[in-house]
Amino acid sequence: MSKPLSDRIALVTGASRGIGYAIAIALAKAGAHVVATARTIGGLEELDDSIKGVGGTATLVPLEMRDYEGIARLAAAIDERYKRLDILIGNAALGGSNSPLEHFQPSEWDEVMAVNVTANWQLIRHMDALLKRSDAGRVVFMSSGSAANARAYRGLYGASKAALEVIARTYAAETESTPIKVNLFSPGPTRTRMRAAVMPGEDPMILPTPEQVADTVVPLCLPDFQESGKIYDYRAGKLNSFRAPA
Repeated sequence: MSKPLSDRIALVTGASRGIGYAIAIALAKAGAHVVATARTIGGLEELDDSIKGVGGTATLVPLEMRDYEGIARLAAAIDERYKRLDILIGNAALGGSNSPLEHFQPSEWDEVMAVNVTANWQLIRHMDALLKRSDAGRVVFMSSGSAANARAYRGLYGASKAALEVIARTYAAETESTPIKVNLFSPGPTRTRMRAAVMPGEDPMILPTPEQVADTVVPLCLPDFQESGKIYDYRAGKLNSFRAPA
């Protein structure tokens, strides 16, 4: 039976656990060859086993997202092996701590912004040429309701996701005349380790699983998906236009 992403090359960051892990498996199940990055080799090896279990294939790349030269090397390796990139999932992120703005340590602020914002810009910077060689480049960045709904003590994470949304909006506008489609995905509260760390008193069993969320990301990656510059809100179950400027 034909798979909708057969022969497509997909890069997924932060793929060793949580939503990234589930998205990588979902893309592989749909036929894509997954280039999976994460800091933890053990998590990547578990992912590889899971992808093989659904009949898929993967290339594992241990990578710290603050290693910007490593992102450049990854782009060069994809270029050498595949000559193009069809799907980019910018998923890797840090949740940051719960703290008043004035209490954040500069080191934590810089680390979260480096991973959640700058690393995604670096992905665009180095993967853009490869995406433009695809007949239907698809880019999905993982956002959060925190980008628009400011909450006490979650300012660092929310600010990083707001910045990411602006970057995605800009990239969508700049690729409007190309086959590339750029969108954001807001999963909402999900049963992940990151969510448990920032909401320790929450019952995880009331939340959707990463697998449930991941299944709704795949359609945004299909060659026939033509929307760009939108946010998919998992909880609402629909695509929304980018939030209007104030």
